[in-house]
Amino acid sequence: MAVAQIMEQMQSAFVADEAEDLEATFQFCISDDDDFYVTIDNATCASSLGNHDDPEITMSMDSETLAEIVSGELDGMAAFMGGRLQAEGDVMLGTRLSQLFKMG
Repeated sequence: MAVAQIMEQMQSAFVADEAEDLEATFQFCISDDDDFYVTIDNATCASSLGNHDDPEITMSMDSETLAEIVSGELDGMAAFMGGRLQAEGDVMLGTRLSQLFKMG
């Protein structure tokens, strides 16, 4: 699954009610596809290709891991603990992704 498709899926899976108090940028560095970031602000979600100047969290993985997390096949925390996902910055923010996006 290509990053562009995953970005679309994330947009449609966004749960605005879970993001009312959140202002954050999630950077996704994909080793074998395009990097992208998701910005959440005032219960809205926007995604863009490329790299953000100052994300709160940066998550690095390959496209297969990303696709498995987005589809719900793989838990993000399990991917992190298993070494398939690396995170820098506000790692606790990463644990909110499953609430912010209804995956699978």
